[in-house]
Amino acid sequence: MTTKRPTIDDVARLSGVARVTVSRVLNGGPNVRDEVRARVMQAVETLAYKVNPQARSLAGGASRLLAFVFASDPENEPNSYYESALELGALRACLALGYQVLVQNVPQQTPDHQKRILDLITTQRCEGLILSPPYSDDVALIEAALAQGCKVVTVSPGGPGRGKADGVGVDDEAGGYDMTRELLRLGHRRFGFIAGLEGHLSADRRLQGFRRALGEQGLGEGDCVVLRGDFTFRSGTRLAPELLDHPLKPTALVCANDDMAAGVLSAAHARGLSIPQDLSITGFDDAPVAGIVWPPLTTVHQPVKVLGQRAVELLVARLTGVNVSDAAIFDELEHAVVTRQTTTAPHL
Repeated sequence: MTTKRPTIDDVARLSGVARVTVSRVLNGGPNVRDEVRARVMQAVETLAYKVNPQARSLAGGASRLLAFVFASDPENEPNSYYESALELGALRACLALGYQVLVQNVPQQTPDHQKRILDLITTQRCEGLILSPPYSDDVALIEAALAQGCKVVTVSPGGPGRGKADGVGVDDEAGGYDMTRELLRLGHRRFGFIAGLEGHLSADRRLQGFRRALGEQGLGEGDCVVLRGDFTFRSGTRLAPELLDHPLKPTALVCANDDMAAGVLSAAHARGLSIPQDLSITGFDDAPVAGIVWPPLTTVHQPVKVLGQRAVELLVARLTGVNVSDAAIFDELEHAVVTRQTTTAPHL
């Protein structure tokens, strides 16, 4: 026996609206009241209704497919939380709006990486691209995609990518500044900083905020040691000894993401250090690992899943004509310092 799959007409009957209204809701169209949209989406969830993208493509000539592009390094593990949270947020938005998302990892070291990304427009018939760092700052790539008639949204552009296309992110410079101000308030004056990969301009802005906060207190290059990691736990464990053994003897180590901070914390435990009495450690992202490690990690919260969701919503708004402005939109989301148990006043 087979169970009949629910149809769009079933959704219309259950939600008490016309078939065309259901279609408008699933297509992310305008002129639908919030109450009606919620009723339709509740019916979709109750019936477990699934959009048939192939039929829709044949009927409307559009693929309803978006591509979410991540940079990958075959030599290193990915930043698991950041990428998976962005993807989850994008998937949820696509489900609500009746789109599909193709997640594509493209190594930035390959000389043809731009061609491989642009090929998604033609070979996969992707209607829109969401570019994560560092591709979100690749002006040539953004302009080439737009020239092909493809809509583009950038996630966390940190420099030249902002303003070239719609984007979403947090103020990374302010996040780095706010965290450093908290450490300065506690009395720290000797710092280590583990930055991210070269070319990730949004992460570099966290370092800029760190340096701005130091400068306001009359501190400079002689009061900090800066090393460059690759956002992985392994790079945190690898770089921690160099910072801990440095003649400066930092009392606080600031990391550009939580994975590296967790690696530093592990290395500190291996040395028998008491955290935070002997050393304060901070991260950035507020990934799940920040609440799992011991002691729980002080960090900067950024709503990563919401970044993925808003990226899709901005893209669909362009595709459906809801946003027809010539000017690029940048949706800046809130960040916040989350104080847990890896920071305290320095033991002098």
